[in-house]
Amino acid sequence: MPMFKLLLILSILTAHPDTKDANIGVLICDYHTGDTIDAYRANSVIPPASTMKLLTAATALEQWGGDYRIQTPITYSGYIKDGTLHGNLYIEGRGDPTFGSRYIGKKNFMYTWARQIRDAGIKHITGSVVADLSYFDGNALNPSWLWEDAGNYYAPGIFSLSYQDNTMNIVLRSGPIGSIAEVLYTTPDIPEIQFENHIRCTHITYDGAFVHGVPYNNTRYLVGSVPSNRRTFGVRGDMPNPGLILARDFTTILRKTGIEVDATETYLSEVPMNAPARTLLFMHESEPLSEIIRHTEQESDNLYAEMLFRIFGSKYGTPCTIHNSIDFVRAYWKNRGVSFRSAKILDGCGLAPQDAISPSMYVQLLRYMYGSKHKDTFIASLPCSGESGTLCSFLRDTPLHGKVYAKSGTIGGTKNYAGYIFLPDGRVWIFAVMVNSASCKPRKIQSVIEQYLLNVYKANI
Repeated sequence: MPMFKLLLILSILTAHPDTKDANIGVLICDYHTGDTIDAYRANSVIPPASTMKLLTAATALEQWGGDYRIQTPITYSGYIKDGTLHGNLYIEGRGDPTFGSRYIGKKNFMYTWARQIRDAGIKHITGSVVADLSYFDGNALNPSWLWEDAGNYYAPGIFSLSYQDNTMNIVLRSGPIGSIAEVLYTTPDIPEIQFENHIRCTHITYDGAFVHGVPYNNTRYLVGSVPSNRRTFGVRGDMPNPGLILARDFTTILRKTGIEVDATETYLSEVPMNAPARTLLFMHESEPLSEIIRHTEQESDNLYAEMLFRIFGSKYGTPCTIHNSIDFVRAYWKNRGVSFRSAKILDGCGLAPQDAISPSMYVQLLRYMYGSKHKDTFIASLPCSGESGTLCSFLRDTPLHGKVYAKSGTIGGTKNYAGYIFLPDGRVWIFAVMVNSASCKPRKIQSVIEQYLLNVYKANI
């Protein structure tokens, strides 16, 4: 294609009033020929937002494969005699994000566990049900995330034992405009939770409230606004300690099914040096990794992505640390010819505003995955333009409807896309279009990117 025509098409991004002053990076390549279809500042690193989940998903699939299941050991200390477990029962978290999840996973897993415990001959536990969180280190809140995000449902604490998406629903009753909304209750019930409530009732019709807090601390600060005069209105925030709530709920199930538990549920963030030995009772297995990754990519689930990312650190030792996860991801892809040398990788989900990846790095990664034995699983996990997930409105009812499989990334002033474009003649394009710090809302940036991709497509068919 003539250079002047390429420049004219690119100007849709670089000269548009809403994006011309933004930080823009573009790379579109033909997979089979290696030819560059279009490029602009392709090596410039740009905040990826949720396109970071591409890297997390690809790393997990290449390590473990789509059939892999995350295992959670259920163990005990002490001994079993005459139907009594003289000791504690432990739920040893290993990073499975699906326990009690609204999205995927076994809904009645606790009753299955209770049956397995009865089958082991246990009718009475003299100790506690203990949530063992020691597989991940105590840094449950990524230090690179913003304070304004911490405590909200989309930025929960990351523990090796997850439960109900680490999310609680805070049910409010709102009054006249200008009044403070009343907190009625939470689901799940967390008796020890305390709120410092500053949520105002206003004329808005949407959820304008935010929840702030840190892991393990039972105080949550409620700010922002909600619609006035609602009998009930739900606001979502994170659970301070989801593993403890899981242990509590399981203790209740055990007692309901006829297994006595003498002591109150508790948790361990670290295992003491002189801790008693444990015996494996049984092993719980998650749904296949392919399903976990599909949900992660389709719904852009930060918790699921971050749990997988933290598990990567186990390759360098336990407890898993954020730094070990970062080092592992870099080394893993360097050994496969995909260099993230100039990238900044601080988490697995893209919430860290300091994250930075270039379009060329994404194209390298996506090219590798297209040649991988896990190619079909990887592509199937991605949202499809006009059809599914976070791309259900992207390029809908256009010539590229149903032809783009990609991950999006969105933060205020930022809209990124990276993935594959399948052309009618069998060609496959690998692309990354990243627009950061634009002077308009993400929906407007999306419109500009759609116009750009359609013009590139029309110029090359």
